[in-house]
Parts: sequence; structure tokens; C-alpha cells
Amino acid sequence: MQHLLKVSENTQLSWCNFSIQNRISFLLQLAKLLLENKEKYAICITTEMHKPISQAIAEVEKCALLCNYYSENAETFLATRNIKTEASESFVTYEPLGVILGVMPWNFPFWQVFRFAVPTLIAGNTVVVKHASNVPKSAKLIQEIFEQAGFPKGCYQDLRISSDEVAKVIGNPIVKAVSLTGSEQAGIAVATEAGKHLKKCVLELGGSNAFIILEDANVEKAVATAVNARMQNAGQSCIAAKRFLVHKNIADEFVAKFKVALKNLKTGNPLDKETQIGSLARVDLAEELEVQVQKSIEMGAKLIAGGNRKDAFYEPTTLTKVTTEMPVFNEETFGPVAAIITFKTIEEAIKLSNQSEFGLGVSIFTQNIDFIKTKISAFNEGAVFINEMVKSDPRLPFGGIKKSGYGRELAEDGIKEFVNVKTVVINIF
Repeated sequence: MQHLLKVSENTQLSWCNFSIQNRISFLLQLAKLLLENKEKYAICITTEMHKPISQAIAEVEKCALLCNYYSENAETFLATRNIKTEASESFVTYEPLGVILGVMPWNFPFWQVFRFAVPTLIAGNTVVVKHASNVPKSAKLIQEIFEQAGFPKGCYQDLRISSDEVAKVIGNPIVKAVSLTGSEQAGIAVATEAGKHLKKCVLELGGSNAFIILEDANVEKAVATAVNARMQNAGQSCIAAKRFLVHKNIADEFVAKFKVALKNLKTGNPLDKETQIGSLARVDLAEELEVQVQKSIEMGAKLIAGGNRKDAFYEPTTLTKVTTEMPVFNEETFGPVAAIITFKTIEEAIKLSNQSEFGLGVSIFTQNIDFIKTKISAFNEGAVFINEMVKSDPRLPFGGIKKSGYGRELAEDGIKEFVNVKTVVINIF
């Protein structure tokens, strides 16, 4: 491991001197490779973690979109910023920190890595990545793609280490900072270790996003979006809608249409492009979800759809009569389970939405845009999406508050997380 870190450090000393245009040329080649081989890469994703192949292809395409976005914008984001002061000249530069560690999850095995690595690399850093243990082929393949795109050897380095070895890497003086996407527990461990060594970290952790449907919402559109927001990737997403807060006057209509939409989802072989719902990535994840659902039912929740498990497959499930004490409300459910709660007023909906240890994002469906815009600041979230599901976009900063973590990925904010913001003041006499 020390040898790999040293290679990355040596490469960074030359990589940081490449012009931004030169770095971008590799990024354009990276995007080209992703699009030309998207089905091959998608098969790897699907085989390892069971994501439906159509969604895996979309994931690879999104990585290419990310590359193209930073190809077009990185030079502007990293440009020297002149500031008027009493001095003859004053400006701010954005310089790379060095070798950055990424600890990445399995649920989006390409996208999570690329959204960390691409802006970090283009800023002049090099990256070492500890990927999830259940997607080793994706981990190996990603390094090969970066090298095939022409990035100098050592720019991107896959570390084949266990979770127990992460602390040692964070403590290594070669590593200057760390980014983690994962669970709350993993975030605490990484933040604790980074704090011991006074190293910056960016944490993208869990979420229990509320999906709010106000009385005046277009129910048809809300249902269509809700199904995708909850069931995409079999619900294995931090930004998936998990708690559905529905105005009591339209709750029956929403639930009836939501049940029908779930029933129409096609399950089956994830390599079939028609499949919309596959199994979860591992059996233990399905078992954990099953426990959360059963405990909630024992506490009074009503099962109106799904609830069956076979090995790692968990049937798309809907619960009503959910209360705030139940696991499906106050814990993150990482799978295809929708918890439905009703409310009477917008104030009650806001309170319920904020009644979570997480703060990643919220979706709100309404036709009264002017009204809901006055309420945006009341939501304790990293993102508010109106008449749309919460999702990541290369053009928008991504991240949360509370136990959803801190720091931002993507957009201009993301590329500036791992740079030294250097102030320069010059006086000429």
C-alpha cells in the first residue's frame, strides 16, 4: 500500500503542473470511452450488484455527462479571482492539495467514484480509491478506464484494502484529505480519524428524504415521480424518497394510484432491459429491510402492498398508518419500501419532514409555486426540489446537513473542496 501511495504522490508532483487544457484533454477521452463501452461497463455493474441493466447504462452515461461538464467549466471554476483592495494587486488562486483518498460505496459503483474523482483530478490532485468490497470488478475496471483514457499512471489508483485499513491510509502523511460516501457509522469513523490528523473530509452519508404531496398537487404526476424516486435502483439510494407525506384529502387517491403503479413495475432478470426492479445487492441488506418493515407492522403500520422477501429480492412494498416512532419513519430504509404518512397543514408537513436525523433533500409537489417558495427556508435540507424528485446533477452542488454529512460534490462547489484557496497580496512601491 505504501508503494501505491508513493506512486500517487510522485505522479501528483508532475500532474499538478499540467495545464488545465491538458488535463481536460484526458477528460474528453474518458467521456468518449465511457460512451463507446457503456453496455460493457453496465454489464459489470449489473452482474456485481444486480442493478437493472437499463439503469446501469444510464449510470455510465451520467459519468460521461459529468466528464463533459467539467471539460467545459473547470478552467473557469479554477481561474484566478482578482479582488479589489488597497493593495496594488490582490487575488485568489485555487491550488491542489495533493493525494486525496476516496472511500466509495457499492450502490452506484461508477457514478459515486466518478463524481468524486473527476473534479478532484482536474483540480490537479491525484486520487486513491478504496471501493466497496462487493464490487471488485467495477473497482478494477474504473482504474483501467482512467489509464486507457491517457491519465498518467498513478493519477487514479485503486487500493485493494479492507475497511479496517482505511484509518491507516487516512493517517498516512502522503494523503492530504478524504471523501467518503457511505453510512452514518462509516462517516463517523472517517471523520474521527481525519480529525486526529487535522485533515479535511467531505462526507456524503445517508438520507431519509421526505416526498410531500400538497392538496393542490397534480396527483398523476406526483405518483409517476414518486414511484421512480422510491424504486429506482431498488430503493438503494441515499437520495431516494423514503417518507411520503400526503395531504389527508388526497391520500386515498394517491395510495390507490401508487399501488397500481408499483404492481405494473416489471421484475426479473436484471440483464433484461425491460426489468425495472432487481434484487438488492446482498441478502443481508434485504434481511435488514425486512426487520424494519416487520417491526413497523407490529407497531401498527398497515401493509397494503408487497412485504415479501426471497433471498436478496425484496418485493416493492407500501405501508400506511405510519407513525414517527416506527423504523420506516425514523430510520433510513435502503430498499423498495414506501412509508406513507398523512398531514393536514403545511406546517405539519414541514415538521414531519424535518423530524429526521438526516437532511439530504426534500421533494414537494404543488401547483402554488409562489406560496411554496416562501417556505423553502423552513426545510432543514441540503436540497429542495419542487415538482421533481431529488437527484444529483453535475451542474448543481450536492450534499446534505445533519447526519447526512457535510461538504459538497459536483458543480463549482465540488471542484473547490480539495484545493488550497490561496490569497495573494502585492504592493508595488
